[in-house]
Amino acid sequence: MPKGLHIFGLVHLAILGMVPIFAAALAALQRAVPVWGKGIRYSLAFLLLMSTVLYYGSFVVSGARMFPDHMPLELCDLSLWLVIAALLTRRPGVFDLAYYWGAAGASMALLTPNLLEPSLFSSVQFFADHGLIVAAVLYLVWSKQARPRPGSAVRAWLTLNVVAAFVGGFDFLFKTDFMFLRAKPPTVSLLDVFGPWPWYIVVCEGAGIVLFVLLYLPFRREGARAETQESSELLLRAGS
Repeated sequence: MPKGLHIFGLVHLAILGMVPIFAAALAALQRAVPVWGKGIRYSLAFLLLMSTVLYYGSFVVSGARMFPDHMPLELCDLSLWLVIAALLTRRPGVFDLAYYWGAAGASMALLTPNLLEPSLFSSVQFFADHGLIVAAVLYLVWSKQARPRPGSAVRAWLTLNVVAAFVGGFDFLFKTDFMFLRAKPPTVSLLDVFGPWPWYIVVCEGAGIVLFVLLYLPFRREGARAETQESSELLLRAGS
């Protein structure tokens, strides 16, 4: 953690609190002035894009080796691009993945930042990047522009496993540790209570599906109503 920033200290808690406040403010603005909705979505997408460009650009400027050490293969990297796509298109299939991956992955990163000896730039970029991912997802939900669909929790979990298998193969070939599939992060994290490798990965599988289901629960009734309405429409079409 950066100097003066302690996990769950006042500054850290303030940062955590600012994320939902920012999302709620944007959602309230969109509801008050609906015509600004597109501008808000595009602005968030631009901020996310600039955040990742600056992050990887800093490695290029410093002369760091990009391949294989700094490839965009972390869960939050993938979530960021999904959130950008969801903001620009609002496609249900894209949002389904962005919602679960972004809300779960980026939130965990914000709660337990993987920062060892960061500079001021890397610290600000880390919290801005992950905070914007969570804020953008919350904004789309709270402004009622997107909703996770029935069955989306399981689909998102299965898709994540497919991606993790690819990333795991990359880690094995190039001795990297993207998605922490070969070792736990050196900083404090939830993985510390999940046991040693490879058992913490097995525990993460169970914890992941449980977390995804919990994230869907607030929308369960809406999903049930939508399924009922769709079934009724199909029956009416069949009878006509």
